[in-house]
Amino acid sequence: MSDFSSVGAAYAAHSRGARGRLRHDMVARRLLDELPCPRARVLDVGCGDGEMTLRLAAAGHRVTGLDSSSGMLRAAAERAAADPLVSERPVFVEADLRSLPFTGARFDAVCCHGVLMYLDKPAGAVARLATLVAPGGVLSILTKNRRAIGLREALRGRYRAACDLITSGTDTSVGSLGLPTRGDDPDELNRLARENGLVPLPWQGVRALHDHLPDSWAPDEEAYAAALEAEWTASWHSPFRDMGRQVHVLARREPVGRTP
Repeated sequence: MSDFSSVGAAYAAHSRGARGRLRHDMVARRLLDELPCPRARVLDVGCGDGEMTLRLAAAGHRVTGLDSSSGMLRAAAERAAADPLVSERPVFVEADLRSLPFTGARFDAVCCHGVLMYLDKPAGAVARLATLVAPGGVLSILTKNRRAIGLREALRGRYRAACDLITSGTDTSVGSLGLPTRGDDPDELNRLARENGLVPLPWQGVRALHDHLPDSWAPDEEAYAAALEAEWTASWHSPFRDMGRQVHVLARREPVGRTP
């Protein structure tokens, strides 16, 4: 994986826009619903500039944000220090997904959002992340949806590129930051979760209805709220969820005393 501080400004701008906000709002809503306790211990792997870390901390959870980019971590720490809603400051750790420094530690939620798409294969990462999930806790993975590769290009009128992607059966296309990104199938991620002792929960497709819009899309708050509710509704139902740019896959470790 690369140091993503070089695209940090582009990522921050995308997150502030309505398309990026749709992603963050949907993922946070689901994750907060699934956390097992009011003050959960959360590990946010690949936290970037801290968007999800700060949302969870502002909701009262004890969050550790981990990233391999020192530049991204500095941005996250600065945001945390300036956020009046964050009463308990997150802990930030510079480390790589391949060498997580938490031997013996367990978390009520382990988040890995927007990371697997930059890896060649997901199996090793899912296995490492699963070992950190406490009994009753959840693993939350947001990644690119392999099923929808080519859809954005088609809806934006880039028909030749769309045809090439669709007919090739590739799992890789260019992402929002201009970098090649690989997609995963939610059924395969659920299989990996089961292999690592977790029980898959219903998965959602994220940003199925508005992904093709440009970053300049700027609805007013009423229009944004309607768009978010439409996306949330579509995210649970095929074929709409299959067309989401991303998939949000969650799996739970059974509490002590229960078996899957």
